[in-house]
Amino acid sequence: MVKIVVIGVGKFGTNLLNTFSQIETEGRCKLVAICDINETLLENQCKKYNVKGYTNYKEMLEKEDIDGVAVATPDPFHREPVVYAANKGKHIFVEKPMDITVEGCQEMIDICRKNNVLLQVDFHKRFDPFHIKVRNDIREGFAGKVEYGYAHMEDKIVVPRDWFPGWAPKSSPVWFLGVHMFDLIRWIMGSNGKNVYAKGKKLKLKSLGVDTYDSISAMVEFENGAVVTFDLSWILPDDFESIVNQGFRLVGEKGIIECDSQDRGTRVSYEGMGVSTYNPVFISESPDKRTGKIRYSGYGIESIADFVYNLEYLSKGGSLDLLKDGITGLGEDGIEVTKIAVAAHRALESGKVEFIN
Repeated sequence: MVKIVVIGVGKFGTNLLNTFSQIETEGRCKLVAICDINETLLENQCKKYNVKGYTNYKEMLEKEDIDGVAVATPDPFHREPVVYAANKGKHIFVEKPMDITVEGCQEMIDICRKNNVLLQVDFHKRFDPFHIKVRNDIREGFAGKVEYGYAHMEDKIVVPRDWFPGWAPKSSPVWFLGVHMFDLIRWIMGSNGKNVYAKGKKLKLKSLGVDTYDSISAMVEFENGAVVTFDLSWILPDDFESIVNQGFRLVGEKGIIECDSQDRGTRVSYEGMGVSTYNPVFISESPDKRTGKIRYSGYGIESIADFVYNLEYLSKGGSLDLLKDGITGLGEDGIEVTKIAVAAHRALESGKVEFIN
């Protein structure tokens, strides 16, 4: 049984806790401890998941006998705990973006290589069955050479205004949302970014005291010649039907692909509750007849569970090099996505096309 700790147990960290706790009931992993600097949140999560808590991740990693570390801290704060844990010989699972600097990503990759540990990035859109089908079609050549495309990912304003007002100014729609779509498109096409041109606006959030971009539009040319425009924002109104609105289209020599990743076909409206859409493909809840607890499923859970399965393989003597050949979402993917995001921010400042290097 592999042993895991989680650093950062807020909004998305809860998904990690749900996943690891569920797999623990199957006897395949043990959630040993959790860490967060928010003492109230930590206390509540410790009670909910019946697990030991720390406010200092270094203390936790010194005291606990573990195999892997999952990091779900805010965007700018992934590098330090990853480097520290990797130097302790622990396998790493980190939320996107891997780091908000190319240099930080490279340091994380180098440290993990030096210590022969896995560095897995949670690019969960790669686990979406709709996206997998699109990728397979592209790789089979059904659409021909991709010439251009469009992608959008937009959050309701509640995310930066209410959920993360403290660190949203250290992030942006590119870091919080764009990296998902950058990775998805480069993974589907099998091509890295070449250059970026970007424009952004600071209006609504700045007026609310959250000094960050409302929206950023980035035109990315990929090495395969395709040009894809990414519209990214986190100012959709509170009454919008979903927390996130997202989708993409790709046009090739022989075909077109359109994917609405937000509206999966079910829309509901209840008295006093407005309109909403369901996306159970991401995370779905259902009663578990064996335990009486809620059981979670969907690609948002599968991408996290994959880390456990990879640790199981390694614990049984499996080869890290062989594992990397088949794994989806490595540190090498994380750095390529960060390169695009960094270039997009440079373009915002320069007003010019910025090359990715």
